Amino acid sequence: MNVEMLQVADAVAREKSVDRELVLEAMEQALKTAARRTYGNKTLACNIDRHSGSIHLFHVTTVVEEVEDEENEITLDEAKSRDAEAEISTEFREELPPIVLGRIAAQAAKQVINQKIREAERARIIVEFEPRIGEVITGIVKRVERNNVYLDLGNGEGVMYREDQIPREAYRQGDRVRAYLREVRTQSKGPILFLSRTDVGMLQRLFEQEVPEIQDGLISIQAIARDPGSRSKIAVISTDPSIDPVGSCVGVRGSRVQAVVNELHGERIDIIEWTENPAAFIVNALAPAEIERVLVDEQSNVIEVAVDDENLAIAIGRKGQNVRLASELTGWDIEIMTTGEEQKKRGEEGHAAKALFIEMLEVADTLSDALVGEGFMSFEDIAYCDIVDLVSVEGMDEERAGQLQNAARNRLLGDAMQAVDGTSPALPLSTLTQMRDEIAVALNTKGINTLDDLADMSVDELEDVDTLAQEEAEALIIAAREACGWFDET
Repeated sequence: MNVEMLQVADAVAREKSVDRELVLEAMEQALKTAARRTYGNKTLACNIDRHSGSIHLFHVTTVVEEVEDEENEITLDEAKSRDAEAEISTEFREELPPIVLGRIAAQAAKQVINQKIREAERARIIVEFEPRIGEVITGIVKRVERNNVYLDLGNGEGVMYREDQIPREAYRQGDRVRAYLREVRTQSKGPILFLSRTDVGMLQRLFEQEVPEIQDGLISIQAIARDPGSRSKIAVISTDPSIDPVGSCVGVRGSRVQAVVNELHGERIDIIEWTENPAAFIVNALAPAEIERVLVDEQSNVIEVAVDDENLAIAIGRKGQNVRLASELTGWDIEIMTTGEEQKKRGEEGHAAKALFIEMLEVADTLSDALVGEGFMSFEDIAYCDIVDLVSVEGMDEERAGQLQNAARNRLLGDAMQAVDGTSPALPLSTLTQMRDEIAVALNTKGINTLDDLADMSVDELEDVDTLAQEEAEALIIAAREACGWFDET
């Protein structure tokens, strides 16, 4: 019987992949639990000899200063009579006769053993798999339930939910599947290993396995954007100028990238060289579309891309996939338009900027044209540019450039102060749709630059404005007052 117990412990340890010592400790705990039915409230200890398998049961008595439990505690004086070296907390063990396990006691012992082994299995799974989070591991399909795939990982079981599966992939019992271990979560029923084949980490790990230069640190993966099962974009950079990062990832005759594509069931992969220049990076990311022009707005993190009509559909991609992945890869919001649309937009922006300069900065029509032609499109462009850039504008000298820059800064300061005061910034005359350009210029010469200025005017005060009839003047004043909220109900 004693030898059989050791054999059972060895068998259970092998089957459950837990330590033999832990199984024996569980057996000792189970025997203690069963012995309580025989020995009542006695404090018990159990020991199984690791070599012979013999079982020893003890009653443990503890030395205390004041006895509260006469059955399990003794005073120091009484302990000294047994052992002269005894002190507080010393334990005395008295061996008890072995117990006979009845049906109920045996069942209780079995439950204790099973519970201890389950706890050991859970701890082992966490210790084994937590360090492997972020790795691609291989498992065998055990079952498929409600579109969730359960994989046997050898010493644990993983689950791959529907959203973690590549669309149109089918799994059958016994299939070998490679997946990305993205999380190990401890729950009341035990640890759960969450696997994924759609995570971007899966794509990164596959390239690391297929491309030795990535493993050696000569090539670095900077960004990944993925539409699982359909298309992915991956940006790479080489730390060695002699190594082509894109060619290394593609491999001879596409062998390396093809191995990844096969693993992901035909998912198309665009490999792009990463660069710090956002415009160049966007051009690379939108491949295979050919880009005509790129305009970067760093303040709003937007990049406008112009393509010809033939490349528009390619740049956008099916259901916007190409531009969406490029935006995700680069971290920029991408606006795609045709060259015709881009030219029209630039014309409208230039016209608006020209009118703004004429009205708010009191510059001549020819000078506003020159400013717009040199790329000055806002007050900020004028206020914070190098004075040399302004002087280079046709018709501009250093004195006039300084005056213009000061005027732009004053306008920005005024708007900022109005914003702090909680008032709305002054609206230019061009806000009114019925305002003609020549009338706006004429009003500017009289110091009427904003809608507030115009709203304070009377028809008589505008009589000397050329080409402005009385009826039109009255209509403009009324429109300005409406725009400034004069007639709003309080």
